[in-house]
Amino acid sequence: MASDTLSTKDKILQAAAEIAKEVGPVHLSLDAVARRAGLSKGGLLYTFPTKAKLLEALVEQHVSEFDESLRKEEAARKHGPNSVVLACIAVYRAEFLCNEPEPSGILAAIANDPGFLEPIRRYNKQLLQRMRENAEDPTLAMMVFLTIEGLRSLKLFEMGLLSKDEQIAAIDRLKNLFEPADAQTADVPVTA
Repeated sequence: MASDTLSTKDKILQAAAEIAKEVGPVHLSLDAVARRAGLSKGGLLYTFPTKAKLLEALVEQHVSEFDESLRKEEAARKHGPNSVVLACIAVYRAEFLCNEPEPSGILAAIANDPGFLEPIRRYNKQLLQRMRENAEDPTLAMMVFLTIEGLRSLKLFEMGLLSKDEQIAAIDRLKNLFEPADAQTADVPVTA
């Protein structure tokens, strides 16, 4: 999305995420975010009165964007059996193949206040429950959830334990556990 079309709030959140990735979450400053967003510090403080509010918004934005993509993928599967699990796999695969940047704003928020994990905990608890309730095999759905969260954690903390090919193979194998591979669509990335 072009910078000119972003709302002030979105410009601030984008700037905060970029800076957190560049200098590390602990060194995120409101002055630097305001400069990057092209605003005065007063303009930033009008939208986010404290650093804590800015970091909280970064966490909420991350959760909201993931949920929106997930629900679109789920609807594309007509909310049938296993649609939540398959949607979760598809969204993660699309993020991974598009080489989406790590949500460094999340790390910044957690470093500043571990309480910011609470919205993520709540969302993940609800997501896991939805996956189990919608799955033909609830235990297998739980294993998919744990695998995806493990892969996300490796990426977030830049562990580099698995090659890109190994990660793609794992993601595709998860999908095939619920939806046997179709030669024409097995490796086609979805759009998030």
